[in-house]
Amino acid sequence: MTTLEERRWLEQRRRLNERRAELGEAADRLYPSAHRVAGTTLLTRPEWVAPEPLPLESVRLVWEDRAWPPAVTGTEAGLPPGYRTYSEALGALAPPAVFENRPAYRLLAADLPELRLTGACYFQGVDVGEAAAHELAAGTPGLPLRSAVGDPCDLARRAALPAITTVTIRRGAGDYVLHWRDPAKVVHAGGLHQVMPVGVFQPATGDPREDLDLWHCMAREYAEEFLGAAEDYGPGFTHAAWPFFRRLDGARRDGAVRARLLGLGVDPLTFAVDLLTAVVVDDEAFAGLFGGLVGENAEGRVMFAPFDGTVPRPVQPAGAAALRLAWRHRDVLLSPR
Repeated sequence: MTTLEERRWLEQRRRLNERRAELGEAADRLYPSAHRVAGTTLLTRPEWVAPEPLPLESVRLVWEDRAWPPAVTGTEAGLPPGYRTYSEALGALAPPAVFENRPAYRLLAADLPELRLTGACYFQGVDVGEAAAHELAAGTPGLPLRSAVGDPCDLARRAALPAITTVTIRRGAGDYVLHWRDPAKVVHAGGLHQVMPVGVFQPATGDPREDLDLWHCMAREYAEEFLGAAEDYGPGFTHAAWPFFRRLDGARRDGAVRARLLGLGVDPLTFAVDLLTAVVVDDEAFAGLFGGLVGENAEGRVMFAPFDGTVPRPVQPAGAAALRLAWRHRDVLLSPR
């Protein structure tokens, strides 16, 4: 039986999931002097937005063995008695369908085309980001956790776990793949639209330094979100031996799939960090790779939307920013090979 404090916490969590778009706009107003990506609410720094799309292979990922511990870990969050972290409370009281504390990468610094990273785990991001969003939904006086974080673009204050947010455009059809994130299935951004695939930057092998590769992570998200593949890759997994990756990577080498980094930014509500990418796929290659595109996956509904400069609503800030940047650079992205 849940306690009164647990029931109150659950009601606040429900309010958060029902009002994420509205709360995101409220959070945005808390940072009036921050830079933003392409007129959206995604917070950024000038050096985080590329003047021209960067070929993915030109992005330098630098591994740091030693990194400073985050100053803010989420212990400032108000939780029901008996729970030490937000992820512990969420797992016990309202676990989403997808909720595992997997290894992840922590972004320490970004100055494009260079990203400096170290190791972390997924719940470190939940314990700060979702807790700060919950705090705002609850109307907690003084917003102590948000105040402790300070500047959302200060990556040193917390464990900033980047996700890779990809606009996938069919070059000939002139559309892109759109996702509606089901709040019953996901921790972050439930009830909002998003481009796809999107996934936390994570390793799939035992050595995170060995698997420090954006394209590897994006390929796994394509298999999972577009084709409904399972996330468990098993011991001994290598991308080089994975048939789907070999086909996808071959299409990229042939120029039928082109991947570029557009920039990065921070969600004002949850402090989620998103690397914004665009992947343009020739129609024939899309049919060959993703002819089995699912209508619904483990995180929500899947559909096509016209790539015409419009942005669906309600939409996750990172999705809006990726679409705006992709449209700004459409001549480069959609140019003949």
